[in-house]
Amino acid sequence: MDPIAFKLGPFAVRWYGILMGTAVAVGTLIAFFEAKRKNIDPDHILNLVLICVPVAFVGARLYYVAFNWDYYSANLYEIPAVWHGGLAIHGGLIGGLAAGYIYIRKKGLDFWKTADVMSPGIILGQAIGRWGNFFNQEAHGGPVSREFISRFPQFIQKGMFIDGQYYHPTFLYESLWNLAVFVVLLILGRQKFLKNGEVFLIYLALYSVGRFFIEGFRTDSLMLGPFRAAQVVSAAAVAASVFLIIRRRRMRKTE
Repeated sequence: MDPIAFKLGPFAVRWYGILMGTAVAVGTLIAFFEAKRKNIDPDHILNLVLICVPVAFVGARLYYVAFNWDYYSANLYEIPAVWHGGLAIHGGLIGGLAAGYIYIRKKGLDFWKTADVMSPGIILGQAIGRWGNFFNQEAHGGPVSREFISRFPQFIQKGMFIDGQYYHPTFLYESLWNLAVFVVLLILGRQKFLKNGEVFLIYLALYSVGRFFIEGFRTDSLMLGPFRAAQVVSAAAVAASVFLIIRRRRMRKTE
């Protein structure tokens, strides 16, 4: 599997970068459509993308580097080498959410309503971005048999054949899960029984449920003591999302 799509003179253009760029572009278009439907100025969406995406990438990289500091402390020149992979989605979400919150508050926008608008595009972008892991042959699961991998298309089989062994295509599991969550969010976002912020909280909960279980297949998990960091964060995100939905609904009933 060649991670390089093509070359421009001495510069190599990698599939990872192409897919990340595609993810941002498609996610932004979805957010534009949702913003118009919710009567939010699309200029704010563009501003959020221009602010949050760079911060999210930095957050994703720093999160990954922090959990692999033993390696990066001895290879400092590798820290900015994101084209080699090594972006942790939870770090990106934390960084992007923090930057977005600051911008939204500064502009006097409704945080929950704006978060709802952004959520479908974010999860679709995540679904697309996971394919970057495929071309880098990273973020896969444990070994599987030839019989098991034969259930998948030939190009998946080829990409998951690494050093003489087939592996779980966990990137595909998560991409398909994220795509399903995207469809659910589009449907729920058009239901009047949901309150502002609940599409966003459902996004966090559903994505985290899928990530929790898929992470169990991974062989390259970032660890938090004896636990997989992604599972710890995912479990906390599910609990927080459910708590906030229940709490905010109860508060409305008492008003």
